[in-house]
Amino acid sequence: MRTGIFLSYAGGFKEAADQVVELEKVGVDIALVAEAYSYDAISQLGYLAAKTSTIELGTGVVPIYTRTPSLLAMTAAGVDYVSDGRFRLGIGTSGPQVMEGFHGVPFDAPLGRTREVVEICRQVWRRENVHYDGKYYQLPLPADRGTGLGKSLHLINHPVRERIPITIAALGPNNVELTAEIAEGWQPVFYFPEKADDVWGEALRAGFAKRDAELGPLDVMVSASLAIGDDVDDRLAWAKPQLALYIGGMGARGKNFYHNLATRYGFGEVADRIQDLYLAGKKTEAIDAVPDELVRNVSLVGPKGFVKERLAAYADAGVTTLLVHPLASDSAESVRFCAELVSLAR
Repeated sequence: MRTGIFLSYAGGFKEAADQVVELEKVGVDIALVAEAYSYDAISQLGYLAAKTSTIELGTGVVPIYTRTPSLLAMTAAGVDYVSDGRFRLGIGTSGPQVMEGFHGVPFDAPLGRTREVVEICRQVWRRENVHYDGKYYQLPLPADRGTGLGKSLHLINHPVRERIPITIAALGPNNVELTAEIAEGWQPVFYFPEKADDVWGEALRAGFAKRDAELGPLDVMVSASLAIGDDVDDRLAWAKPQLALYIGGMGARGKNFYHNLATRYGFGEVADRIQDLYLAGKKTEAIDAVPDELVRNVSLVGPKGFVKERLAAYADAGVTTLLVHPLASDSAESVRFCAELVSLAR
């Protein structure tokens, strides 16, 4: 199983980049940079590309609504070039609160737009004259929607690769089915191995039935909090703020993908309570309401033997890459946790 690090979009990035250099030395396979409504991910990945030499780099994730499909493809090709072919494009839809609130663009047709974005990106990387007549994107722009002077163009540069791997962050059944059909990788969040097939199995199998064999196996890239040791049970509490934020505050009531996921895992009443508290401004109480059972099942926190058992559970559920958030007191401890994970995962 591959191992990776998921860099936070909060805090000091330059310090985190220095940590990635150390993680590369101990054998961590991939580093992902999030975007959300923080610094953009691409400039930070350029910095990482210059400081590293072997570790794979990726976005985790950039939203499809904030860049045109061609710009996404150009950007991916550029990062792939400066990293000598080490880039993976992670895309997602984010949610209406961020897209419409922070960016001022409509959150519409997430499935249709995702498919079309992927198809256009692959045209660009093949250096074809881009011509696309989709429902949501038309290239060149039709004359009745512009000046009529649009020209079908191809990328000036020769990309390092004509097929840059695409990972899609997806949670809902339809999104997961689409991902299994068209993407090289799938990035779910808060992955509960023993519940995964119940939640996503049907959608994955439906997508695989339509999958082009040239894409190869789907890289299932799962994030998890990490702390390894005989005295780290207190670190479970360190993972609760993120769970409370996502389940309680990432989306309006009835429009929260993460609340829906917790409900499908069997934690519906707990998810409702967390959301009620969070939306009422009672963030501390919402964090306290996150049960240890949920945290433990979606994390890698405990003695080495326990973590090894959980790794086996992830592998049995089809996970191929683990992206960790170390629950560490300092950078040295983060690197130590990751080095131990690399040893256990191989």
